[in-house]
Amino acid sequence: MSAFNVPRYGVGHEGLVGRVRELRARILYDHGRRPDFRADDGSLRDDQDLDYGAWHFIARRDPDGEPLGYIRLSTPVTGALFQSRVFLGDAEYRRVLAAEGVEPNVVFEHSRLVVEQRSRKLGLGVHLNAVAIGAAHHLGAEIMIGTSGTKDGQDRFHGRFGFHPVPGTRRYVEQYTENVVILVHRTDRGAAEYADLVALWSANFPALVAAVGGAWISQQAESHPEPRSLRTIRTGAGDCWRPMLFEPRYADDRVAFGALLESDDVTEVHDTIDTQLIELIRSREPHRRFTDIELADKVTEQLAGAAPWSYGAWAWYPWSGRLVHVLPREEFRLVRTDRNREKIQRPQQRRLLGRRIGVIGLSVGSSAAVTLALEGVGGAFRLADFDELSLSNMNRLRAGVHDIGVGKAVLCARQLYEIDPYLDVEILPEGLTDDTMDKFFRGGESPIDLLVEECDTPYIKLAAREYARALGIPVLMDCNDRGMLDIERFDLEPDRPLLHGRLGDTRAAELAGLTAAARAELILAMVDAERISPQLAAAFPEIGRTLSSWPQLASDVALGGALVTEAARRILLGEDCESGRFYVDLAELIAPDRNTAAFAATR
Repeated sequence: MSAFNVPRYGVGHEGLVGRVRELRARILYDHGRRPDFRADDGSLRDDQDLDYGAWHFIARRDPDGEPLGYIRLSTPVTGALFQSRVFLGDAEYRRVLAAEGVEPNVVFEHSRLVVEQRSRKLGLGVHLNAVAIGAAHHLGAEIMIGTSGTKDGQDRFHGRFGFHPVPGTRRYVEQYTENVVILVHRTDRGAAEYADLVALWSANFPALVAAVGGAWISQQAESHPEPRSLRTIRTGAGDCWRPMLFEPRYADDRVAFGALLESDDVTEVHDTIDTQLIELIRSREPHRRFTDIELADKVTEQLAGAAPWSYGAWAWYPWSGRLVHVLPREEFRLVRTDRNREKIQRPQQRRLLGRRIGVIGLSVGSSAAVTLALEGVGGAFRLADFDELSLSNMNRLRAGVHDIGVGKAVLCARQLYEIDPYLDVEILPEGLTDDTMDKFFRGGESPIDLLVEECDTPYIKLAAREYARALGIPVLMDCNDRGMLDIERFDLEPDRPLLHGRLGDTRAAELAGLTAAARAELILAMVDAERISPQLAAAFPEIGRTLSSWPQLASDVALGGALVTEAARRILLGEDCESGRFYVDLAELIAPDRNTAAFAATR
């Protein structure tokens, strides 16, 4: 048995995916039983976008033998493409999940279980199903969903693993020439007859991935042309913001990795995989005090035969030229967030990492985005800002002088990826406009789950809230003055007035073309002029006279990042966090009458 993951965007993995598809199509075609898998040119095809971003499991009779069976496990990353979702339609799919009491970010889908006819007596189907279910358990799934045929008793077969049919979902599908039904498996209820086998595969999943092996994988370097030269990606390019990940267990990645090392584009190499592995082992067994020999043995066991250099992934950051070796994604995140535990439990952390957060305005907003990423609140981000970093931004925005002139969205994306190279970050460097509004809220892999709004333009502030309210997306805004935090729970209150009703029934369309004076007046109305700090109140009349803009301090911005992250975590975990305007005013909190040490000394 071998397991491998194809990255969501899968550049360089086309050959491997092609072989998987050929295997599936040949078995599914079944000598003409399912003619839809035969193309007009006579070739057999089973091309699905779900292959990218999924785990693939291949069974062989012998380690170097030909593949005899296969199953795919899709994670929430590609949830919008799930076969079960397409089969049911979005509304019915959501109803099924609601009936199970789960959110989409904890739902995995297994599909395309196929075994060669001549090999079905070997029990490969049982082991393939068990390994996919075990992997889902290991990766934190709460629910598994899938479509199943019924003609040959496939639905009853899955029932032996704890799957149950969803009433009312059985119907005939022409492509498969049989009735198909939706099945659901709850991981907290076990795997029925095969509970022990699933538990075994779940425990051995990391070793299974590390081992990889098998004829397909080892032959990939010979069956693919070398990727385009990496020399075309220049270090320090102003608009470059996404790292390149290389996983040496894939032959294609080894070829590309070798090409990178031969280029002049690597300026620094950081390989601390040995210490990361030790941290991983200690985080899994914190109660143990390992000797050096025991640690070395545990590291060897974790590597499962892989050379240390080939374990995990290498992240190359083109803007700096740094090449960094990191643990595989799940292990990396387990260790990186280990010190969150008890304040954030691991199941909660997995839920948070399954969320997508949108951030508009990346001066103040960058502090929120970075704090969210550090805490693991959100595994995907969509960033919008049209502006570039200027010298006057550097009193509050974490950056170096070498970053002046770089787009703020680009700069923020780089910082997020340097925290976690496995994040999913999208940017809108043109900012949020009428033309990009839908793309920001609903484009890409999935809609955003929460909006952090920190832009300066009144029109965009209102337009974004109008859109968020229509879609039921909660909105957070930090004012970076007196620790003011706005929370608008449009997910719970679809008719809630924008900005708590401070602008009455004013709509975004009415705010186009404001003068600078009108814009300042409107912003004061939004934030409540009577409650802003005396310093900010004194500054507003001076804007355009003795001040170029309103004052902002790094300490206020940093506090805002903390407040936004606290509220976002509560909202995304379903904890109490009501709509309203809240103040965490340090001028009031750090005051003589709040000095608890002084009170204690007088007792």
